[in-house]
Amino acid sequence: SEQRSPMAVYMCRAVLPAHAGPRGELGAGPLLRWMDAAACLAAEKHAGVSCVTASMDDIQFEEAARVGQIIAIRTKVNRAFKTSMEVGIKVTVQDVLTNAEKIVSVAYATYVAKPVGGGKVELKPVQLLSAEDHLEHSLAIERRRIRLGYVQVFQKLMQESNKEGDFYTCEEEDAVSTEHTHVQSTELVLPPHANHHGNTFGGQIMAWMQTVASISASRLCRSHPILKAVNMFKFWGPSFVGDRLVFNAIVNNTFHN
Repeated sequence: SEQRSPMAVYMCRAVLPAHAGPRGELGAGPLLRWMDAAACLAAEKHAGVSCVTASMDDIQFEEAARVGQIIAIRTKVNRAFKTSMEVGIKVTVQDVLTNAEKIVSVAYATYVAKPVGGGKVELKPVQLLSAEDHLEHSLAIERRRIRLGYVQVFQKLMQESNKEGDFYTCEEEDAVSTEHTHVQSTELVLPPHANHHGNTFGGQIMAWMQTVASISASRLCRSHPILKAVNMFKFWGPSFVGDRLVFNAIVNNTFHN
């Protein structure tokens, strides 16, 4: 087992039937909530104040966890900037019968310190204790540059697509209308969905997004789809207890499988 870092946060969860989908595998929604909760704890451990989720980088799910197995999550702040910090997230699945352990996902999230009263706090540097700490600290600045560039490229593409009036229309006989895959869901933010300051947990929002996306995909494939990857989650603003959040999902494109 890897050496435990004093600045890391460790979380273990048993996969129960309530966490699983029709295939008996852990749903992506509960996993995203756990990942965000563990990462937020690491951010707050470093900052010493409350933190909120700003973004979650691309996520690849390499292994599925089944009912009866154990999910272990390790999170740690890789680098602190002025008021934000990057948190590394490592998720593994453990089989209690065979003692086998496999990596489910390695992800990176950005959190912003939000002290009581709305003021700003300048974060202290991360203490680097190992070669891995030094490596992740160096890579964090590059990932931040890519992260900012990703948002700019996406916004530019959206602006260009809005200017173009010529859209491709598929006329194949077995084509499914995108409107058929459209799903809308309204969720009321309740106290269990938020932290002690009333801010909605980022992981809860990601879980709701995953749910509507999964329903949308199932309308196209007429089966129970498996989430394999997530593109970047970006939170543009806060939401609070009592807010109504409206989620829309639609299948944009299909590939080989």
